[in-house]
Amino acid sequence: MILSCVIAFAVTLIVGRMLIPALRRLKAGQSIREDGPTWHMSKQGTPTMGGLMFIIGIGAAVLIAGLRGMMMGSFVHLYVFVFALVFGIIGYIDDYKKVTRHQNEGLTALQKFVLQLAAAVAFLTLMRFEHLLTPNVYIPFLNVHIHLNWVVYLIFAAFVIVGTVNAVNITDGIDGLVGSVSVPVALFFVCCAFWWGYTQLGIFAAAMLGGLVAFLFYNFHPAKVFMGDTGSLFLGGCVAAMAFAYDMPLILLLVGIIYVVETLSDIIQVTYFKATHGKRLFKMAPLHHHFEMCGWSEVKIVLVFTAVSTVFCALALLGVMDRFAV
Repeated sequence: MILSCVIAFAVTLIVGRMLIPALRRLKAGQSIREDGPTWHMSKQGTPTMGGLMFIIGIGAAVLIAGLRGMMMGSFVHLYVFVFALVFGIIGYIDDYKKVTRHQNEGLTALQKFVLQLAAAVAFLTLMRFEHLLTPNVYIPFLNVHIHLNWVVYLIFAAFVIVGTVNAVNITDGIDGLVGSVSVPVALFFVCCAFWWGYTQLGIFAAAMLGGLVAFLFYNFHPAKVFMGDTGSLFLGGCVAAMAFAYDMPLILLLVGIIYVVETLSDIIQVTYFKATHGKRLFKMAPLHHHFEMCGWSEVKIVLVFTAVSTVFCALALLGVMDRFAV
């Protein structure tokens, strides 16, 4: 696992040194939403699609550090990576359309949903075929499993995956936020792999950890590059796939607390706005923008949100401790 983390970290750093200048030359700059905070307009033109650097870093780590497992017939870490990569490709297409059209809209919401749902169903089908998935929902803290009908489980799982991926995407709104809050999430999965002896999944989680930490060298405020939908959808795919590979999707409510709260704030804002004919509950949604409007700096928001994420990931570890003892 240490080797995987180091490889992903080093490759991501090296690729970043080459990729950022290349993105600048290609004028692959981010278009900033006009309805966002006005001071974000200064970020107009910052290179996007930076998620490519940690996708390459994680991919290299998975292939090199996970080679022994693949030679022994274990491919679960590769399945997780390929699944996340499909989401990254969807994000890349979206980013490419935005860059070439010089606007903040790429794929339509329906196009994204259909592609994401198809990817989720394909992944779940593969995992079931390889006997790496069971129709059981693990309940943290209670150490019990709820058995579901396969059809019900697949529907549940597909929508949880799509929801998670988009929740991660929504969280990517200020410099370094989604990468920072996802570091303790990756560390949580590393700990689970270590205690349960899931070596191949541990290799992937460790690669995710190393890649994210390296990416933050370029993405922390003031950001030299944005991960774009390329990175955020890939990252969402990583988190969702890991939760299902560990057979505990409900743990996402704890380890992904920031993703959940950010998404809920957006849903609540829209619902309240429509119900009250124009009134807003938050100054701006998602929640990180509300705190920006309250005068918090981007760095303060990132640090506070990351601290919250860390606490809930630690709580999640306590919630699955009984499973470690089984």
